[in-house]
Amino acid sequence: MSLGGQLETDVEIKAPAKKFHDVFSCRPHHISNVCPEKIQGVDLHEGDWGNSGSVICWNYMHDGVPEVAKEIIEAIDDEKNSTNFKVNEGHLLEKYKNFHLIVQATQKEEGSLVHWILKYEKVSEDIQEPKGMLKLAIDVTKDIDAHLMEQAN
Repeated sequence: MSLGGQLETDVEIKAPAKKFHDVFSCRPHHISNVCPEKIQGVDLHEGDWGNSGSVICWNYMHDGVPEVAKEIIEAIDDEKNSTNFKVNEGHLLEKYKNFHLIVQATQKEEGSLVHWILKYEKVSEDIQEPKGMLKLAIDVTKDIDAHLMEQAN
């Protein structure tokens, strides 16, 4: 049995792809203001907001439990509206040898499509797929969309 895996999902939103992308690529520290019950804080540890190579630390609720993830922003592609994160410290690494999150927003005629990819390698066969993290990503996406649409009105 393979210990590596990948979960993907698409979330349709009403906000423009560029505005959604800007939140994750340049202003992730604002997410805790949008959905404080899910994300309690995002702090910059190294580098600058909006730059690849920067290290940020997330304090979040995962399956009802407060957790922490320190991530490096591996890549930001403003043309494709995508941001790649690699977890390098925190609770996820207790269950996964490596954990990557990729979020990409694609503009549609009306609204956008947000595509999430979670790539991981479990430390053992008895570890479950990170479906709780995927649900968190979906819920945060919907909250950010609602916030962006509220700002537009």
